[in-house]
Amino acid sequence: MPRFAAPRIAIFNHKGGVGKTTLTVNIAAALGELGKTVLLVDSDPQCNLTACLVEEEVVDDLLQKSDTEEGTTLWSSMKPIVDATGAYTIHKPYERLKNVELVPGDLQLSAFEQELGDAWSECYQRKPRGFRATSALSSLVNDLVGLWGYDFVFYDAGPNIGPLNRVILLDCDYFIVPAACDLFSIRALKTLGKTLKTWIRDWNTLVDLAPDNLDLLPGHPAFLGYIPQRFKVYGSAPASSYAKYLPKIEQHVQSDLVNVLKKIDPKLVPYPTELASIKDFGSLSAASQREGQPMWTTSAGTPAQREEVRSVFLEAAQRIIDRTAV
Repeated sequence: MPRFAAPRIAIFNHKGGVGKTTLTVNIAAALGELGKTVLLVDSDPQCNLTACLVEEEVVDDLLQKSDTEEGTTLWSSMKPIVDATGAYTIHKPYERLKNVELVPGDLQLSAFEQELGDAWSECYQRKPRGFRATSALSSLVNDLVGLWGYDFVFYDAGPNIGPLNRVILLDCDYFIVPAACDLFSIRALKTLGKTLKTWIRDWNTLVDLAPDNLDLLPGHPAFLGYIPQRFKVYGSAPASSYAKYLPKIEQHVQSDLVNVLKKIDPKLVPYPTELASIKDFGSLSAASQREGQPMWTTSAGTPAQREEVRSVFLEAAQRIIDRTAV
């Protein structure tokens, strides 16, 4: 089946605590305001994105039914692959925000992740089953885009470098790296660059081994940019305790990520490295998570603060549109 044109993007950093889910929600909401339709795929077994956007009692019901014929989570779709009973199943995503729909996550995705580890090994044995399982999530997303015509797909990936995130990144057209202004985010960049290099090169080897007439992951995620965020400001400039990290983040993005990807293929780094810069919006960020809304439509903050954060995310969303030429 041909791959539909909607760019697939992961906001990915295997270091936790960088505000990845909040960033995903607000960027998706901003794209929605700009008239773009967005599919959010909660591919993190921790289900943070689903918990943010869906009422608690509804989440409980979704998880309780996910193993049954009534199940509509991502696990419900992937369960036949794990059970070896057939192909993935398709369920209509849930509308959550203006122009934004969600495939709910599920704690049981950890079982699918284990299956993906075994499938990767089967690919080296040239077993078609291994390639089909490895590409199952990609094929599901492709069907969803084909059926409902989304302009963008965003994966909400967990903070790890396991088998599930490997197939997600290899399926993505682009990835964005969120970075907190701290030493741990800087150190994580080195691991991220090495990991992506290994995943891309290993998949290139597997593509050469693959039998004919199988849908395969594209395996060339391009770096859309990084987003330093959640830094405090003093006046109009980052506070000194955070400002010292900003040039270090840029430096390590270049040395540990950009230069590594360019050695594989210069086309993997097609844009300037900084995509956006988002300061700490304090109570607005917490309210966004609590209320399942973009920061500028929550009950927190002042009208001026809400308009400021809206402007920041609309600018980031427009840059994503421009860079992906949608």
